[in-house]
Amino acid sequence: MEHRVLILAPYGRDAEVISEVLEKDGCACEVCTNAATLVDELKRGAGTALIAEEALQSADTRPLYDWLSCQPNWSDFPLVLLLTKRGAHISEAALDTFKRLGNVVGLERPLNSDTLQRATAAALRGRLRQYEARRQQTERVEEQRRLNDSLESRIVERTKELATANDRLMKEIHERAKVQAVLAQAQKMEALGQLTGGIAHDFNNLLNVIMGNADLITRLSDDERIRNMALAAKRATERGAKLTGQLLTFSRRSNLDLKAVDATALLRGMSDMLSLSLGAGVRFGMEFEAEDAWVEADANQLELAVLNLAINARDAMPDGGVLTFKVSLHGSPDQTLDAKSYVVIGVADNGSGIAPESLPRVFDPFFTTKPVGKGTGLGLSQVYGIARQAGGTARIQSEVGKGTTVEIWLPLRDKPAPSVEGVRPQAERQGAQERILVIEDDPDVRTFLVHCLTMLGYVAIEASHGRAGLDRLAAESADVMMVDFAMPGMNGIEVITEARRTHPHLPVILATGYADIDIADVPVDDYAVLRKPFQISELNAAVKAALLRTRA
Repeated sequence: MEHRVLILAPYGRDAEVISEVLEKDGCACEVCTNAATLVDELKRGAGTALIAEEALQSADTRPLYDWLSCQPNWSDFPLVLLLTKRGAHISEAALDTFKRLGNVVGLERPLNSDTLQRATAAALRGRLRQYEARRQQTERVEEQRRLNDSLESRIVERTKELATANDRLMKEIHERAKVQAVLAQAQKMEALGQLTGGIAHDFNNLLNVIMGNADLITRLSDDERIRNMALAAKRATERGAKLTGQLLTFSRRSNLDLKAVDATALLRGMSDMLSLSLGAGVRFGMEFEAEDAWVEADANQLELAVLNLAINARDAMPDGGVLTFKVSLHGSPDQTLDAKSYVVIGVADNGSGIAPESLPRVFDPFFTTKPVGKGTGLGLSQVYGIARQAGGTARIQSEVGKGTTVEIWLPLRDKPAPSVEGVRPQAERQGAQERILVIEDDPDVRTFLVHCLTMLGYVAIEASHGRAGLDRLAAESADVMMVDFAMPGMNGIEVITEARRTHPHLPVILATGYADIDIADVPVDDYAVLRKPFQISELNAAVKAALLRTRA
């Protein structure tokens, strides 16, 4: 009886649905029809209760509040209140309800099953710890009854043990609250990452149109002034594409892709991103002791690590300050690192600093010096993990009132040999009237692709969505199919899958504006990916490669 989950949600099918979800998780559920029944079941014994907010608005809640106020000293019954979605505003009545219910966790509806199961499990664990505390207190009373009045010292000792157990219980409750806050923050960041990916797709489509048409102008115009203006627009779109890629590092969770990276060039390339992230109140500068500072690292993850450090520094300087990024070369400082040369990326601020007792823990997961709700405690631990996976480490120096310096140590590597220069645009091979089917829902992008392919010597046939593209493929021949990934109705992968049934050897190019899309588990094969925004030379190279694969 003491492990039951009581459910009071008298309207609609809420109680039935909640019960089905929790019973799948192994919970023993009891549905209560009204507040009076709930109080009766509470008296019989339960582990927690889930109460819909509206159930308390029309019922006589005095028996419930009386039962809660008369709990024994070991008991602090946990409740889960299912709130009606109301945005950021919380009424005085709702606040009063929270206060009177005591040990309550609020969940805003609509809920997903994972959130409901985790909240219920957390409440049951808390109640079990209370039962354990009660059991220990009962044991203590029985032992005290057996003690002789002259054994005062033993009584004092047992009392201390009870106090320790109670302290431990309160500490566990506090830690549970901290973990729940971290979980909420992680869920928010996951949602933000998904939103960013969708925005990036549309943004990259716009960049593709601007970049491609600027590229067309530079190819077709004989006016040097117009060509220079087009080149300036093209460079601006390339910066925009890089900015989109940097923003998407927030939502990437892939394993490190270790390649040769010039740390100096990487920091220089982050200037725009850092300016946006730091704001006007923070002045920052860069110092480079070496122009060639090559390391073996994942460029995206290393950028994310530097950005994490910059944001931490900004938060440590709420009234503004100075932030310095530095790249230098050093030998191994001690036995914790192999005896070799290292590239050190330092990020130094003149902010509030970190207390000495906190410094040993700053790289621990979930440890943060920020107020509750202001940080997850994962930023510095992620920086440390990125550095360690790349064969280095991360270090920190700080003094309260003077500032903090965080250093990323990465092994120095030789500068890679220059790659063979690709084919210049003016030397590109022209098409031989091969037929290219273009399936793209964005009219501006589709028009740009048709113009480019026609200029390159191909015959372009077009369709505005997946089903229309498949109909055209069935009605007329095509040598290559180029399809966008994100489209209404059918996405690019679904179009490719359908086309493979009737044209199993048709070469396919999948175009996507999702710079961080994971295509490793896509259930089709034998296709090329073209990332938006792309240049005309990249488009031509992709088409030529597709045609060559078919001929081979």
